[in-house]
Amino acid sequence: MVLKLQAALGRLAPAAVFSGRTAAWLHGLDVDPGERIEVTIPKSLGVTTRSGMIVRRSALAATEVVRRRGFPVTSAPRTLLDVSCRLSLTEAVVIADMALHAKLIHPEALRRSIQGYEGVWGVKRLRRVALHVEPASESPMETRLRMLLILARLPKPHAQAPIHDRSGRFLGRPDLYYPDVRLAIEYDGGTHRSTLVQDNRRQNRLVHAGIRLLRFTAGDIYNSPGSVVALVRGHLNESVHTTVKPAA
Repeated sequence: MVLKLQAALGRLAPAAVFSGRTAAWLHGLDVDPGERIEVTIPKSLGVTTRSGMIVRRSALAATEVVRRRGFPVTSAPRTLLDVSCRLSLTEAVVIADMALHAKLIHPEALRRSIQGYEGVWGVKRLRRVALHVEPASESPMETRLRMLLILARLPKPHAQAPIHDRSGRFLGRPDLYYPDVRLAIEYDGGTHRSTLVQDNRRQNRLVHAGIRLLRFTAGDIYNSPGSVVALVRGHLNESVHTTVKPAA
């Protein structure tokens, strides 16, 4: 990818800056940069297209341009503004979650940037993304699972919430958790196979403490989202009418 970007830079004006998903990748986020490189150039330049690139014209302030891996790149706040405008809400939140978790930008800095972008095209989308960000989220699929539940109008679950028993012993930290009804939700990714023993022990501790646990895979989230939502909703509704007594 670096060689591809170097070749692209040689075909562009010196004022060109990598942006969008390309910028997110250059910032070190776990993002597919896509087949076409995304670039932003000043409005004064007449260039509108380049083979293998998405070229956009926009005025960028000096503070909106940084260097990453040796390339000119839009700053973290500007990158989040751009992806918020062009990706679905869920995928924009995925990138924002990663940026905050990696401390590429802090929540307060994100709030200040939104205030600074007041009146700029796309800031309404960024503001909506900011309502859903969760710095504690540890993976893109965890974010997608959380957003699936939120967009289905289920209550927002806690992310990576530590759970202890009555004696204060640490039981586990599920990906998502509804403390009021003691319902934990986990995303099972590729790393689950390598940590199967530890995961099973953690699950046993949680279940023994009276916590309900649901596990979902990428196939569930992508192929059967309605079933995921229905199962979580059913457990939430059932838990409201069921008193679960935690183990001592």
